[in-house]
Amino acid sequence: MAEWAPMHLAVAGDQETALETGLPWPSPRDEGVAGLLTLIRAQVPSDRTNPAIELLLPHPGATSNVSPKSMFGRLAIQTGEAVLVGDPETRGLGLVPTVEGPDVLRWTVFSIVLPPRAMRDFTLGEAEYAMREAVRGAAEALGSLQSLPTRTELGDPRTRISAELADLGRHRYPSEMSDRALRVLESADRVAAILSVAQHSSPTEPATALGAAAREDLIRPLWAAVRKARAIALSTSIESRAPGR
Repeated sequence: MAEWAPMHLAVAGDQETALETGLPWPSPRDEGVAGLLTLIRAQVPSDRTNPAIELLLPHPGATSNVSPKSMFGRLAIQTGEAVLVGDPETRGLGLVPTVEGPDVLRWTVFSIVLPPRAMRDFTLGEAEYAMREAVRGAAEALGSLQSLPTRTELGDPRTRISAELADLGRHRYPSEMSDRALRVLESADRVAAILSVAQHSSPTEPATALGAAAREDLIRPLWAAVRKARAIALSTSIESRAPGR
């Protein structure tokens, strides 16, 4: 977590959560990594035998069983990521990270009834194959969009993809993580880097509405594949490390 940002702020998402957890509300406080881990451990008994943490990567149109009607759900969908702590369909915590600046990560915490665990219709092996296909698809998408300026070093796609990968590679994975899960995550990072360059590059000519829609149609399923692969790789790793497994 320290790799993500030197400073971690925490704030309750509402007054009820503040009363239950002792977190500040409505202004955040610098809890640091230790404070956040203490909060999570208080929610997860040491003698449990099943995983109590789930990563969600919701997105408009694919909300990962998060209700957009709740404050937690709306913020999670807007941010694109959230963490659930506790047993499904019981009261637990929902944490949503948001970047506050280059060195600050803010965690908004909600005391909620956790949704049922997301149904998994994809194995880790299938995710690995899907990511191999997605790498090719992302490269083809980048080439077909032809929207990258190349007159300067900053405009070179390879330079920008390498920079994206370097940023994504700052985090470290547990040494106990399986080789297959690690390969899936590394492939997902590569696809995400290519897509980020394609998606955020300024076109050499003003894009038409039709062209923008075509670009979105090309990129959207690849981003969905990245989110799905990351969620599966991390959830299987969490499950394999649960006590008693």
